[in-house]
Amino acid sequence: MKIFFASFICCLVLYNCNWYTDTSAILLEPKAFSAKIDKGGVQLIDVRTPKEYAEGHIENAININYYSKNFEDSLKLLDIKKPVYIYCRSGKRSAKSVSKFRAVGFDSIYELEGGMLNWRSEGFKANTN
Repeated sequence: MKIFFASFICCLVLYNCNWYTDTSAILLEPKAFSAKIDKGGVQLIDVRTPKEYAEGHIENAININYYSKNFEDSLKLLDIKKPVYIYCRSGKRSAKSVSKFRAVGFDSIYELEGGMLNWRSEGFKANTN
């Protein structure tokens, strides 16, 4: 009986902690993130606001505003078979958006650790065009 109870408690804890699903992205520091996107064949998504994007973004990034009411619909226009690389200002919005990318079918999701703040602090440039 004790073994059954212990097994039940373990299952309950795992279920409540959502360990049964993978909703996380692969977190990459700026140097590794840059190396991956430089190889090409990826979809680079900036989930910040259009104003933030205009103030400086990673070259070839597509701006899809996390706060837009059409955010999830916009994700559906992307190719779910290609890896997606996402970032925001500090990493909070990109982390929150991972579950939305998963919900539309993405399997290969990479996230810039620390967002644009970390990107710039590591000496990487941002485009303003």
